[in-house]
Amino acid sequence: MTAQGEITIRAHGDLGGIDAAAWDACACPEAGDGARPNDPFTTYRFLKALEDSGSVGPGTGWQAQYLTAEQDGQIIACAPLYAKSHSQGEYVFDHGWAEAYHRAGGRYYPKLQIAAPFTPATGRRFLTRPGFEDVGRAALIQGAVQIGEQNNLSSLHVTFCTEAEAQAGAEMGLMRRTGQQFHWHDEGFGDFAGFLAALSARKRKNIRKERRTAQDFGGEIVQLTGGQIEPHHWDAIWEFYQDTGARKWGTPYLTRAFFEIAHETLRDDILLILAMDGDTPVAGAVNFIGASALYGRYWGCTEDHPCLHFELCYYQAIDFALAHGLSRVEAGAQGEHKLARGYLPVATHSLHWIRDPGFAEAVAQYLRAEGAAVEEDIEVLTSYGPFRKEQKEDQE
Repeated sequence: MTAQGEITIRAHGDLGGIDAAAWDACACPEAGDGARPNDPFTTYRFLKALEDSGSVGPGTGWQAQYLTAEQDGQIIACAPLYAKSHSQGEYVFDHGWAEAYHRAGGRYYPKLQIAAPFTPATGRRFLTRPGFEDVGRAALIQGAVQIGEQNNLSSLHVTFCTEAEAQAGAEMGLMRRTGQQFHWHDEGFGDFAGFLAALSARKRKNIRKERRTAQDFGGEIVQLTGGQIEPHHWDAIWEFYQDTGARKWGTPYLTRAFFEIAHETLRDDILLILAMDGDTPVAGAVNFIGASALYGRYWGCTEDHPCLHFELCYYQAIDFALAHGLSRVEAGAQGEHKLARGYLPVATHSLHWIRDPGFAEAVAQYLRAEGAAVEEDIEVLTSYGPFRKEQKEDQE
């Protein structure tokens, strides 16, 4: 299928048919010399771990249709595209759209999804080699929409894309949607004490109290990455993940095999923060490390201790970011409770194409109203942030 000119678009049912180096040359060209990728969730190794572990693929509702755009025998762009039979694991919610579509007599599933599965973290979704940004992105969008049209699918969704991609997609006729998350940004704090100094006295006092309470749980808190992570740590992480996943989603998305593969291929991308009672982890958080950001992904525990969630997921993440020169922490989806802990609201972006013109217009009207509400909400929440309104406020 030719997207434009000499560019050919192909859909692949698995990553095995795509050269790993060619994929990563588009997904993370900045990591070609061994540096960290900006986005660890679109690397070949992460997506392959999902595939090889059975976390995506037959029976999961995430059927791979990876797109590649080729020119003169070279892959110039690619995208993690999936045919979805449900709307789970996406974090940009369209369940209401699906119900309305079905009530109108339509068939919403399967749909197409360009995403990092189970991962509400912003990053490029149209992965292009340097120098092919515009033409590669356009080819991928046209190719994905053409697949949807040719197969009479209801829709295409591109979730947690960058703002630049959202703008480019809107210019090509896709509908743009705005959401909200809470991220921590380093404003030149230097260390955690510097971060605290930038807060209002009341918020600063509360965070100090929460950290003392958490750290008095009766054990030790450790940060592990790379070779420090051992196989038995994943036994605890799996137990935590099972408990949290069962309570939040009903069925956890990742298989046990994913964590085994992660130990072999993803350890250098991962930070584990564990609360240890002797040699036994009783709580933990899984983070992924990017070139400039730390991404909080999973949390769980086998014992309840006051404030331990805040310490492991938010404060320890800030500690790590400050110590390793990372400019921000993305602590996952939702959660206004993060605001008081230094995580401010930011806009997230997605793109949507709906085949039925009438339904598309109804969704477009909804998105315009939703976008205005999200923009206002971000403005209001930011004004209630924990940072000092007056720089001369006395420090405690």
